[in-house]
Amino acid sequence: MNKNSHKYLLSDLSNLRGVGKKTESLLRKKGINNIFDLLWKLPKTYTDRSYTSKIKDLKIFEIQTVSVTPLKYLFPRVRNLPNKVLCKDDTGQLECIFFNSYEGYIKKILPLGKIVTISGKVSNFRNKYQITNPKYISENEDLIKTKHNEYSLTEGISQNIYNKIINQILLNLPDLKEWHKQHICKKFNNISWNEAIKELHKAENIGQHSKNFYQRLAYDEIFSFFLVNSEIRKKIKKIKKQKKIFNNSIQENIISKLKFKLTNDQIKALIEINDDLKSENKMFRLLQGDVGSGKTIVSLIASLNSIKAGFQVAFMAPTEILARQHYNLAKELFDNKINLDLLSSKSENKEKKITIKKLNENKIDLIFGTHAIFQNKIQFKKLGLVIIDEQHKFGVNQRKKLSDKGGENCDVLLMSATPIPRTLTMTIYGDMDVSIIKEKPKSRKEVKTYSKLDSKIEDVLKFVKKEINNDNQIFWVCPLIEESKKIDHESAVSKFKFLSKIFPDQVALLHGKTDFDEKEKILNNFLKKKYKILVSTTVIEVGIDFPNATVIVIENANKFGISQLHQLRGRVGRGSKQSNCILMFKSNLSENAKKRIKILKSSNDGFEISEEDMKLRGYGDILGFKQSGVKTFKLADPIHNSDLFKIAEKEINRIEKVNEDISNFKPLLKLYDRADIINDIV
Repeated sequence: MNKNSHKYLLSDLSNLRGVGKKTESLLRKKGINNIFDLLWKLPKTYTDRSYTSKIKDLKIFEIQTVSVTPLKYLFPRVRNLPNKVLCKDDTGQLECIFFNSYEGYIKKILPLGKIVTISGKVSNFRNKYQITNPKYISENEDLIKTKHNEYSLTEGISQNIYNKIINQILLNLPDLKEWHKQHICKKFNNISWNEAIKELHKAENIGQHSKNFYQRLAYDEIFSFFLVNSEIRKKIKKIKKQKKIFNNSIQENIISKLKFKLTNDQIKALIEINDDLKSENKMFRLLQGDVGSGKTIVSLIASLNSIKAGFQVAFMAPTEILARQHYNLAKELFDNKINLDLLSSKSENKEKKITIKKLNENKIDLIFGTHAIFQNKIQFKKLGLVIIDEQHKFGVNQRKKLSDKGGENCDVLLMSATPIPRTLTMTIYGDMDVSIIKEKPKSRKEVKTYSKLDSKIEDVLKFVKKEINNDNQIFWVCPLIEESKKIDHESAVSKFKFLSKIFPDQVALLHGKTDFDEKEKILNNFLKKKYKILVSTTVIEVGIDFPNATVIVIENANKFGISQLHQLRGRVGRGSKQSNCILMFKSNLSENAKKRIKILKSSNDGFEISEEDMKLRGYGDILGFKQSGVKTFKLADPIHNSDLFKIAEKEINRIEKVNEDISNFKPLLKLYDRADIINDIV
């Protein structure tokens, strides 16, 4: 295999000297499948074995390096006793002790009369220096007298073997042709990819994240993500569709009858969506907004415009109760001006067949449902717009499949109420155009947030009683903690019993064991005000409007990140009344928890909160990132490398503007496992 090709790096682990089937199997368990994967297993620390001592100067209990001559083998004839080799230098003697080692192996690594360099922890037994089971032994002192990296390893692989494997790869690194332009290379002091990898594995460079070699490699990773997303965007833009022709007076008529005024962000988002609908290029847009910012009304107006242009619309929600809520809002909004229907799992088979037939005959303009509306048996006559609510569970591949299923004239609008920092939006949704709604409707009051110790529950109950007397409703959340689901289930049941004694016949309970139909029934009854308090172990569906709920009490609040608490808090404050969020804790707060509470109390802006959450917890824990289908970065970090994200974005914009050939970047895309996405998707 050509060592000057990226193919060497993607080749099998068995191509490495010293990697047999056992080692290969152990590495695969760690997610290391090829030579390239090994490069990102970075050293955690190192041991400096570069200084040699004389035997007389050895220090007990320290790792020392010494050059000696083996004098005599002391192999006992009694089983279970260790083998010994007596060694010397010009200042004294030293014993090397070996447990469970064959005599032949010992003779091979410590030949009598030859100078050998040994490194290991020194001990003293009966006034004799000893090194037990030394791992670092060689006649070539240069192999020992150096800084030896230490890696976090799987059991069964020694540091010595792993270092040998890594050093072998670094010696054989291909001299890859530079893929970046000169103006980008200059930003990293012109260090090549090859040199950067070598620097990355030097012991003295551990943790040097701001150095040019690290920055260069982090940039490569970010850029490869962005380049793939750019290519997907380009391919989607090449798909020509029938323009949707409609008159804006239709939407103005609907907007004028609303009980509230659209915010500037809603108007801007609607203009961007309408421009896409009227374009001959296929829309592939994300409508991202904070909880309660009014995304649904924007999407429904866009639906009406598509319908008036002669197309059908499919609106997909994650749960039936949310699909039904959207359906009811549309009925109220459009007042029988268009044909609406809801495809529910509860519908009778006969009803379903009629609905499916109507869709095929273009007798339904707007259909609501869960993922079931995309079953193969459901065929649309003239589908022109697909809206998917709460879609952060879809990755790039699933999004493209949904777009394809709609057909060539079908635009796609995805909605997410999970505000995430811009650097993550660029990564997760970089294949899409993005509209953001930050403003909340003027009529909505900000939710006030308080923190209370469990011991102050009487104060909380007094407040809850007052709210119930004012005909308001309460959410009481006892969140699940992964390690103790049984205990949590019991705690929710006991909380339900506790509250039921104080508020008889006014409390409902939802927990992980509640079946789907029962859950829907309980939520609907709560929506119809049949209960005053809903105790829940599960996160109440994002997006569902409970306008009469004014208080949410969250127990064990310190178990959540602030983005999750903000999402939960968004279950109240959906009406015009003042709403409150009460965070409860079992004991005094840690400094980190205090920071989180301070941020929540001072802000109702989900985007600002997620930015702070990312700083506190890292991007991997941000709500929505784990479900996004994006592979975790190897080096890049959206918090610490935001400048690199901006540089990559600017470079992608330049490449797109001049329509630059990207064939130079093929090795980069192959190495970072992104090329297959382009091949599969576009």
